[in-house]
Amino acid sequence: MTSIRLTITSTTRKALRAHLEAAYRMGDGRLARRITAMLLFAEGCPITHIAELLSSTRQSIYMWLRTLMTAGPDGLHSRKSPGRPGRLTKSQKRELVALIKAGPQAAGFVSACWTAVLVQQLIEREFGVLYSRHYVCELLHNLGFSYQKARFVAEHLDAEARRVWLEETWPALMQLADEKEAWILFQDEVSFAQWGSLSYTWAPVGEQPLVKTSGKRKGYKVFGVIELRSGRGIFQALTERFNSERYQDFLTTVLAQTSQHVILIQDGARYHTSKSTRDFFAAHREQLTVFQLPSYSPDYNPIEFLWKQVKQRATHNQYFPLFENLMAAVDQALTFFADQAERIRGLMGLYLRDLDLVPEAASV
Repeated sequence: MTSIRLTITSTTRKALRAHLEAAYRMGDGRLARRITAMLLFAEGCPITHIAELLSSTRQSIYMWLRTLMTAGPDGLHSRKSPGRPGRLTKSQKRELVALIKAGPQAAGFVSACWTAVLVQQLIEREFGVLYSRHYVCELLHNLGFSYQKARFVAEHLDAEARRVWLEETWPALMQLADEKEAWILFQDEVSFAQWGSLSYTWAPVGEQPLVKTSGKRKGYKVFGVIELRSGRGIFQALTERFNSERYQDFLTTVLAQTSQHVILIQDGARYHTSKSTRDFFAAHREQLTVFQLPSYSPDYNPIEFLWKQVKQRATHNQYFPLFENLMAAVDQALTFFADQAERIRGLMGLYLRDLDLVPEAASV
């Protein structure tokens, strides 16, 4: 008995790959399965193994091979079934929302990132409904989802310490401020790199914006405070490293700006809590009271949001061939924001809304 060996030419393989890409674009899972089977066969994979991988039967794969030989890759396309495609019921949509919120890995996928194709596969697997990839995006929007970039959350974040800060420490701090008629200052520092920073911007399709960079790692450092009620900002720039001595010099400048008591809210940076800085606090305790934010809680410090706006104005997508160019851009942005009291007050929503102190312009 003579055995016959089928060989799929390189030209046919190329055509199959093109059809496979089209199948994924159209959201046609059945076509994608047929073409995948043919490509696996072309690579020498046994038909029995292909059937197991694709949860199909050997008879189906033989039939697809005959179709490929007689009609080419176009013959693998199935005729459109009559009538409208099935749709998810309300209860199925609720179930889909729960599945997506649980994450891809909980649904048995390897990836931890949902894509339209992955959700398409999930819907077909769980509900037997095959949507196009483009409609899946529309469906997700209708269900209250958007395509977002994830953000890191520190594994050391202490939820109880954050609760205590908002529910106990902050009310006590406000009472002390009222008694002493004190400034309430949120403090932080930031470094602006000479190599610049990248950000999203509108650009022609297929023409990714390119931004020159010097590659120089030198940074322009800034200490800053913003005041809760007035929205006043005080900033001090330097080209040297942050350390305890320079931090204390900055706070001396801040204290000289007012005769009022100052309540300083800071994070746990080493030069904020060093022995020499603690000695500085003790020496100025008549005018200065210090509160520590919970660890790993930058979202509780409104000045963090101001730094993002400064970067957007001064460094995003900009080229600084000289360090002096960077300094000038940052100084100009800081000067601008120092006069934007309402804008700065608008960053305080976490604290002001609870106290009914949000200005009308900032609450819109």
